[in-house]
Parts: sequence; structure tokens; C-alpha cells
Amino acid sequence: MRKHVLRWLLAVFMTLAGINHFVSPATYVGMMPAVLPAPLALVYISGVAEIACGLGLLPRATRKLAAWSLIALLVAVFPANINMAINELPLGARSIPTWALWARLPLQFVLIAWAYLFTRSERPSSQKFS
Repeated sequence: MRKHVLRWLLAVFMTLAGINHFVSPATYVGMMPAVLPAPLALVYISGVAEIACGLGLLPRATRKLAAWSLIALLVAVFPANINMAINELPLGARSIPTWALWARLPLQFVLIAWAYLFTRSERPSSQKFS
């Protein structure tokens, strides 16, 4: 039951985070490393990926793939978080204290570990979204 709740929480968190890429794209464009091309397109692509991974965690048939995809996505966006901390970039229009920018970095590893919980096959049950 506990793992079920954790999966739903991660699914909701990632889906809402992905939706936010479309609601506030400038926030995410601002944290992109300058070396990356087409930052707005990358923001939208990562938003779609977050939504797909979040929703993919729900059905048993896509759960394992979604979890591995989410791990890859979190690794891929980690440079943007490092860029934000190194350059003390604001989060949209809000300035973030330097300590908080650096404190965000280990949270990425927590999210990766959280997604990893769902990479293993589970015993089948009669419930579609168990």
C-alpha cells in the first residue's frame, strides 16, 4: 500500500511539474544552460516528457518504462539545475537564496531514487492501476 501511495504522489508531482512547463515556460527557459539550442522547445519537450513519465507510472504495463524514462529525464535536466546554482539564477521572477539553489541539487537524487522504486517488475494482480 505504501509503495502505491508513493507512486501516485510521484505521478501527480511529475505531471503537475510538466504542466507547469506550459504555464510558466519563461521560468524554465531562464535556467537553461546557454550552450543548449532552442531553449523554449527544450522546455516544452521536457514538459511533455514529465507529463508522459508521470502518467506512465500509473498503469502496470508502462510503469517500468516510465520509471526508467523518468530517471533518464532527471539526469538530463540536472545540468540546468547545476547551471541555476552556479550562476545564481532566479526561478522565474523570484530570486532564490544561494543556499537553496545548492540544496535543490541533492533533491534530484531523491527523485531519481524515488523513480527507481518503480523500475522492478511487480507481481501481477487483478487491479489495473494497483
